[in-house]
Amino acid sequence: MAPVFLKRASKTPETESGAAQQVVTEMLGDIELRGEQAVRDYALKLDKWSGDILVTRDEIEQRAREVPDGIKRDIDYATAKVREFALAQRNSIKDFSVELAPGLIAGQKLVPCNVAGCYVPTGRYAHIASAYMSIATAKAAGVKTVIACSTPFKGEGIHPHVLYAMKVAGADIVMTLGGVQAVAAMAYGLFTSKPADIIVGPGNKFVAEAKRMLFGKVGIDVFAGPSEVAVIADDSADAAIVASDLVGQCEHGHESPAWLFTSSHALAESVMQRVPPLIAALPPTARDAATAAWRDYGEVIVCATREELVEVSDRYACEHLEVHANDLDWWLANLSNYGSLFLGEETTVAFGDKASGPNHILPTKFAARYSAGLSVHKFLKPLTWQRMDREACKTVAQVTARISRLEGMEAHARTADDRMAKYFPGHNFDLGTPVKS
Repeated sequence: MAPVFLKRASKTPETESGAAQQVVTEMLGDIELRGEQAVRDYALKLDKWSGDILVTRDEIEQRAREVPDGIKRDIDYATAKVREFALAQRNSIKDFSVELAPGLIAGQKLVPCNVAGCYVPTGRYAHIASAYMSIATAKAAGVKTVIACSTPFKGEGIHPHVLYAMKVAGADIVMTLGGVQAVAAMAYGLFTSKPADIIVGPGNKFVAEAKRMLFGKVGIDVFAGPSEVAVIADDSADAAIVASDLVGQCEHGHESPAWLFTSSHALAESVMQRVPPLIAALPPTARDAATAAWRDYGEVIVCATREELVEVSDRYACEHLEVHANDLDWWLANLSNYGSLFLGEETTVAFGDKASGPNHILPTKFAARYSAGLSVHKFLKPLTWQRMDREACKTVAQVTARISRLEGMEAHARTADDRMAKYFPGHNFDLGTPVKS
């Protein structure tokens, strides 16, 4: 039996990306040409910010004192969970060396990037959690310099709660900048003289497009788009909780998909009845976003078997995937494509977004088929090295010379020949037939 759509999306995130590409192309070209002045112009035009770009340590400390103690405790707790998980990730991967043959030793050395740029959005919402998700993870990886950027909030610099989160997470440099101009400034090293090796963090479609266009000049975490949620549910699921979780992610923005994959037609109908009143009960900003997201991007699919549900879910490769079903271990063993997995009713995407530990900066737009989300691994380069003694060189050189000549690469082969002539004068090794043309 083929999957049945009870609700199908009328749009995809790709349908809304054309205009963003044109805007970002023009802005990046202008910033590359005019540098810091262009960034200041965009900050004034787009964010009404004419103050200092670089935030001093004194200002950070002063504004941190304005944050209530209760809020500080919550941010401290969440940052600690993210840092603890990131350190566990770092400790799970090791430098190593292995003797591949007598006298031939090769190895891996994990070297962190020198400079990381962390973008923390403050548009519709002040994304406090994005500060420690990116910054604390970079510092756990061993990045020497972490530059953090966030949009000025209501004309008064970075939101104080976001700024406190940046401080607790360990940012080395903080800039009051948002949008494309922030991404470009980090990539080009404007205001800091420290071009980023990698830029990470979520953002709107313009930020995502800027990161995509700059990829190659800098590394990036993921090709990100609007936030996504999918729920896999069987007949044991609570329709009220499922509906709440779908709506909980729709408030991210007008283009945020929310998908329900279920083996229960009755559950699907119940969830579809519950979602509209839940959206209607939201405050205005969230209601506006969630209404458009569910209307244009929401989908409900009914499948006959759990194997079929896995097939559908893996095809969608959702950023956040919740499982409200029996036999959670089976789902963990069989699902392959997701940004982060939330097993059981007791956990939810919001917990991962804010405080439980695993990172919330995750792949969207099907990228979970081939990419994971942000982790210490994104900031680490697993560099290889090798050394060998002359006996090992004797074997490897002969194979290298012969293969090089089969490929027609005579100069490569002669680097092996020269070593053989030096280390083993008078040898009669088979080094292949020299290339003639």
